[in-house]
Amino acid sequence: MREGMFIKKNVDKWNTYQHSKTNDPDETAERFITLVDDLSYAKTFYPNSKLTRWINGIAADIYQSIYRNKKEKYNRVFTFWKYELPLLFKKYHKILLFTFLVFLLFVLIGVFGSIKDESFIRGVLSDSYVDATEDNIAKGDPFGIYKSDNPFTMFVYIAMNNSFVALMMVTGGLLTGVGTLYLMWQNGLMLGCFQYMFFAKGLGLKSVMVIWVHGTLEILAFVIASTAGFIIAQGILFPGTFSRTASFKSSVKDALKVMIILVPVFIIAAFFESYVTHLMSNTFDKEDNFGLPVWVSGIILLLSLSFIVWYFVIYPIRLHNKNEALQKNSSKKLTLRKI
Repeated sequence: MREGMFIKKNVDKWNTYQHSKTNDPDETAERFITLVDDLSYAKTFYPNSKLTRWINGIAADIYQSIYRNKKEKYNRVFTFWKYELPLLFKKYHKILLFTFLVFLLFVLIGVFGSIKDESFIRGVLSDSYVDATEDNIAKGDPFGIYKSDNPFTMFVYIAMNNSFVALMMVTGGLLTGVGTLYLMWQNGLMLGCFQYMFFAKGLGLKSVMVIWVHGTLEILAFVIASTAGFIIAQGILFPGTFSRTASFKSSVKDALKVMIILVPVFIIAAFFESYVTHLMSNTFDKEDNFGLPVWVSGIILLLSLSFIVWYFVIYPIRLHNKNEALQKNSSKKLTLRKI
């Protein structure tokens, strides 16, 4: 059967399955079995067609609805973190790459502007902040801004503030991504100017070993939160085969799921800033005494970076490829069974 005839024969059915949900378990099961049969046929005769991906997407949605609505066991939370979130995030890797590159561009603009005009730093960070930091550097206490008499109070404040900023980045997607982009612009410029201040004073490597102990998780978590904001924007602007309302609801749900993983990340980052960075800034001196061995700082930084890259990039790709292989094997078995 030609592909056009196959589509004409089944397109109304597929559109009904995609846009008209059912709560009847028997009907749901029948739809899923029918779609698996159609998917098997499409993969056999039209393996490179967009049609195959469309049918696969509808079948996957029905499968997930069955999975979500079944009675959950005690390991539901474990399954959510280990499988559901990484597989969800794999769908948005292109948005993550776009977000990272845009944020990096904003950081570089901050650095470039600081190099060209020193007043640019004051315009971004404010005179009081720059003056306080320069006074600390002159006194041999460059990281005094991180000192606090009460680390726990500092921890609570930082965790709440970072979570609030991340939430604003996500909800900025409701403005078709403009709000998210604006907050990225602000934070990117601030980061570029802030780091340039220390590198210009010959404290670049030391600032990395002190500040990025917590900054690695914190900054990358902001990038991921911005990604969630653009997920919402994509749902609004590019609904695809869904209605705009259905696409919006789905994108908001996905964005909120992404935000779930950021809560513990911000808590850990706040702990590092309040206690580890706090300890290092309190004991730092001109003899490069960081308060704890430099290799410890390096390990924390490396583990933080490795976790973000592994959980949000490498692991989702591996899970996705594994699922694709399982689906191909299942389709082959169904085809052989029909023959």
